Amino acid sequence: MKFTDGYWLIREGYNVQNPADIRDITYTSDSMTVFAATKIIATKGDTLNGTLLKADFSSPMPDVIRVKLFHHKGKINKGPAFELFPSDTNVQISVDEETAVLTSGQLSVQVNRKQGWNIDFNYAGKRITGSGWRAPAYIQDPDKKAYYREQLDLGVGEYIYGLGERFTPFVKNGQVVEIWNEDGGTSSEQSYKNIPFYLSSKGYGVFVNHPEKVSYEIASENVSRVQFSVEGEYLEYFIIGGATPKDVLDNYTKLTGKPALPPAWTFGLWLTTSFTTDYDEATVNHFVDGMAERDLPLSVFHFDCFWMKEYQWCDFEWDKDMFPDPEGMLRRLKDKGLKICAWINPYIAEKSHLFDEGMENGYLVKTPDGSVWQWDLWQAGMGLVDFTNPDAVKWYKSKLEVLIDQGVDCFKTDFGERIPTNVVYFDGSDPVKMHNYYTFLYNKAVFEVLEDKLGKGEAALFARSATVGGQQFPVHWGGDCSATYESMAETVRGGLSLGLSGFGFWSHDISGFENTAPPDIYKRWVQFGLLSSHSRLHGSTSYRVPWLFDEEAVDVVRKFTKLKCSIMPYLYNSAVESKERGLPMMRAMVLEYPQDPTCFTLDTQYMLGDSILVAPIFNKEGDVQYYLPEGKWTNYLTGEVLEGNRWYSENHGYMTLPMMIKPNTLLAVGKEDSRPDYDYADGVSLHLFELGDGASAQADIVNTLAEQELSVTASRSGNVIEVKASGAGKPWMLVLRGIGEVVSVDQGTAASGEHGAVITPAAGASSVTITLK
Repeated sequence: MKFTDGYWLIREGYNVQNPADIRDITYTSDSMTVFAATKIIATKGDTLNGTLLKADFSSPMPDVIRVKLFHHKGKINKGPAFELFPSDTNVQISVDEETAVLTSGQLSVQVNRKQGWNIDFNYAGKRITGSGWRAPAYIQDPDKKAYYREQLDLGVGEYIYGLGERFTPFVKNGQVVEIWNEDGGTSSEQSYKNIPFYLSSKGYGVFVNHPEKVSYEIASENVSRVQFSVEGEYLEYFIIGGATPKDVLDNYTKLTGKPALPPAWTFGLWLTTSFTTDYDEATVNHFVDGMAERDLPLSVFHFDCFWMKEYQWCDFEWDKDMFPDPEGMLRRLKDKGLKICAWINPYIAEKSHLFDEGMENGYLVKTPDGSVWQWDLWQAGMGLVDFTNPDAVKWYKSKLEVLIDQGVDCFKTDFGERIPTNVVYFDGSDPVKMHNYYTFLYNKAVFEVLEDKLGKGEAALFARSATVGGQQFPVHWGGDCSATYESMAETVRGGLSLGLSGFGFWSHDISGFENTAPPDIYKRWVQFGLLSSHSRLHGSTSYRVPWLFDEEAVDVVRKFTKLKCSIMPYLYNSAVESKERGLPMMRAMVLEYPQDPTCFTLDTQYMLGDSILVAPIFNKEGDVQYYLPEGKWTNYLTGEVLEGNRWYSENHGYMTLPMMIKPNTLLAVGKEDSRPDYDYADGVSLHLFELGDGASAQADIVNTLAEQELSVTASRSGNVIEVKASGAGKPWMLVLRGIGEVVSVDQGTAASGEHGAVITPAAGASSVTITLK
């Protein structure tokens, strides 16, 4: 939201007051408050009939500084509020005539007392950003509506990322961003997942702690600043520091919640009925059996909306005309080794028998006059479950429990964005704040019932909407994309932006939701989809099984599904890292290479975990351009070795793409390629790529309970590679990629293999020494 008319003038009718003269600073053992007049005070009389703005500084955890700017603090502040997880913090405060400094960890805020309003934020002694002249402001519009604004400095060459799943350009500089959840598809500036957190290429983050609408002007209203504003009498934000961008995300997710670890089976291929297609048990089995007959590993089958009767969403009951024996059908599908997902949303249509039940018991959101809020958009006469009512939550969960008992393993929690603001909630929550926050309560309730019924570590969603904290309830997917290369590219941008907003696990509708892709787009999107954290074939009006596209599509799905299953030991260890540190599995290049300026703007390639670079192909011709950072990189699919720190242009068929392994990588490859959940340590092959002299590489292998079973480190000195293993209770072997022969192996044997020399450790050996030619 803009308040100025160019750099010098204020928009007509707006009253903008900035802190101009610091009058006092008070402090306790863990916080300090700055009082600033909005004009220069020359005499005592100047203190009358004026505004005094306040700024509180404190720290909820090391390397994080909380800033609260406020005008009048007496206004009632209704919830909801984001759930935060503060920790013990040793705060240091020093105040003298020139400066006041609050320090938390290596992050500090310095108030310069003699310079009007001049605030510096420093990390490890280096300034990262600040709030200066005319930056913060208390504002009234022509209707006397109040706003609070802050502007933080943006340095030369500094880029801003994140702010949720955004399909606009990956670098947010120059954009206006409204944090307001909308069902806008993937081809607009709207977003299903709005997160008021951005990450800077300078290595810090800013989290605005407001669940309501936050308006950003990113190098737009003022081209050298990032501006954010909210309606009301106060504005609260956190500066989040870290030694690297990964550390910043770690700190942000410590504060707002770490992602849960999805069960290993969720990483396999999901197939759905699609949205408006016809399906019954015979149709479902035709597709499931067709996948098996073609040796296409399938892990999850999803029933989309019409598993329930039309006009009755959600009544949580199977359409008896289509599914006369749902329990038996689910049992038969599960006997084929499948997990089952069912579509739901938080709305109750009037035709559903649950509408009267919810209305009579006060389980549905109401209008100010006490009526049930309803509209006809999506479902005729639908109401909205009031998740602020504990009894409504229990009621909603009870309906899901029945489905879980029938055999459903997870839920696609669709919608949650179309939330009205002219309503009244059971707990008195502010309906404007609830618009974005509603999705948190919705997904939390569903995730909890899955955990309660299936056990800790077995819960998984397929969620579309999100707000701050929603990363705790994975998995999320990218919403309604189209069957075009342009939409595929915007989908990549959305996933990269969400990953830089604290979300670890993300998926998308392979080949696009709207329309039906031509075979070439289907095959290219399959490559990208099966090299994402989660992989789902889904569409709107047509089925997405590969043989309906062409026979080569069958081969592509088979190859890349098996490929993903085979690298699950690597992927699942990456997933554990996502759980522990809040890092995305599919990560922007800038996150892994923050010192390489070429990586700052890359949005058509990404890292899958910390060692695999993927460059999807966005055209029918198979042409691709991509950049490799420094070092020797190996194409996992072709074995070609390329020198980094340069761009490449290549052409690929549908069976290959740039899937590049970074140098000094020990990549864990499993012995299984038909399912994602197996014993990763048993018979694992550790592929060693381009280990440089003096370098080392490590691979950790966990089981499906996230317990470490094997850790292997390889170190090179000259022509000797030392390999050390711990926890080696199961057989494993080492593959020296690109090295055909070795001179000798101590505590092991060598043999020739498809990709290089294969080293098999002696029984019980915890170390192996390899001498190269």
